[in-house]
Amino acid sequence: MENYEQKLGIKLWAEEDRPREKLLLHGRRHLTDAELIAILIGSGSRNETAVDLSKRILSFYDNNLTKLGKASILDLSRFRGIGEAKALTIIAALELGLRRKETAEEAITHVTTSNDVYKYLHQTFANLNHEEFWILLLNRSNRVIGKFLISKGGQAGTVADPKIIFKTALENNAANIVLAHNHPSGSLKPSESDDKLTRDMVASGNLLSLYVVDHLIFANNRYYSYRDEDLI
Repeated sequence: MENYEQKLGIKLWAEEDRPREKLLLHGRRHLTDAELIAILIGSGSRNETAVDLSKRILSFYDNNLTKLGKASILDLSRFRGIGEAKALTIIAALELGLRRKETAEEAITHVTTSNDVYKYLHQTFANLNHEEFWILLLNRSNRVIGKFLISKGGQAGTVADPKIIFKTALENNAANIVLAHNHPSGSLKPSESDDKLTRDMVASGNLLSLYVVDHLIFANNRYYSYRDEDLI
């Protein structure tokens, strides 16, 4: 009986337990992450329901949607029962969710604390498995002008060119600059090169009246702020 129940297809489940029907009856908030993914992939295999397959995928990524969001098509296609089409569907759905949140957070118009910067840029770094360097430009009243990608790198790091940073700031009539990059390793500890870049940028910015007001490092939904540590 136990083996039979384990192989019982979703169509034989009680109606209120089937993901699609459950969503219709009770609403999306009542579905687990696995059930939502099951709706996306549509079907499992002969020996595994879509829900069980979804649970297996989530378990591999420590039941962490942020980690799942970093998975590539190739990564997901390695799971038995997940082909290219299903992998694309999962990735597209996660990206839509990310963009929805990013749109809401970019509604922030003024930045006065490191947490404001974190909220504004968090989704920019959320699913990256490589390092990127961005700047957030502000006017004199710390109103957001925009965010700008300066460079992309690998897992080990990226190079941020001060000339490009200041050129971008001048072209956009910025008064204040926030530096930001991520550490794919998950460590929030600044490297020696991070410290040197920050010192050099602050000194050069002061000469140009383009003030570097903070430098944030993002890692695993956390951040490190040079300003909060009294290093700027």
